[in-house]
Amino acid sequence: MDGNDGENPALAPGLYLVATPIGNLRDITLRALDTLRQADTIACEDSRVTAKLLAAHGIATPMTPYREHNAARARPKLLARLKEGACIALVSDAGTPLISDPGYKLVAACRAAGIAVTAVPGPSAVLAALTLSGLPTDRFQFVGFLPPRESARRNALAALAGTDATLVAFESGRRLAALLGDAAAIFGPRPAAVCRELTKLHEEVSAGDLAELAGRYATNGAPRGEVVVVIAPPGDGDGAGFDDAALDDRLRDALDRESLRDAAASVARETGLPRRRVYARALALAGKTR
Repeated sequence: MDGNDGENPALAPGLYLVATPIGNLRDITLRALDTLRQADTIACEDSRVTAKLLAAHGIATPMTPYREHNAARARPKLLARLKEGACIALVSDAGTPLISDPGYKLVAACRAAGIAVTAVPGPSAVLAALTLSGLPTDRFQFVGFLPPRESARRNALAALAGTDATLVAFESGRRLAALLGDAAAIFGPRPAAVCRELTKLHEEVSAGDLAELAGRYATNGAPRGEVVVVIAPPGDGDGAGFDDAALDDRLRDALDRESLRDAAASVARETGLPRRRVYARALALAGKTR
């Protein structure tokens, strides 16, 4: 065991990346609390959000803003303080810093300047949703927020169609149904899960295939707050629910653009269906059109 286990040593100078709760204020580590108490300052996205966490645990450390819109101006000032020997804690509004939040440029600048950077790990909405989803966890790709515009979002999803990993995305409630609908159109009926209000009183995980979930949220309306969408990799469930009619429609589109072999390969990759089945259907369709 490490010699610091159970102890509360003084902080050495440097930057500390401190994970904070994603919902439940009690989901914070003892080490994180020690770090926030001892830091010279806390660099945070929104002081109003961080102030609630600090007040809940009786911490009076001063705060300074560090967010996407002021990072270019704030970074040199933080670096100057760090070079003078300060201890600075970096937090996001919720979860682990740098995950869909500003900060990696500050870490890179610290590394280049020889300033120590220490991770104080803890809550992460990505990992919480992944483990709750019931989908494969051995390989996953976090894609952050996908583009809000439909055409750009569909292009981004198409580029991810062949990724052999569970996909994890952040999304706002108002765009959730649109994202799920686009994913269903491009990925086919892959299993997925929508996770919201994680660690809070009304935590909710809704599972189903993409089309089913898209219809559910289009009918019921946008849920409040931000959500995490988890989508199974290609082949999970062996394309269950993808009938021949749906497959034929996908193949016809592909055959208009590609050779038979390439069309079968791309559709198999996108849908997760067995290559042998897709190739056989492609041959049948090609025979009918001759």
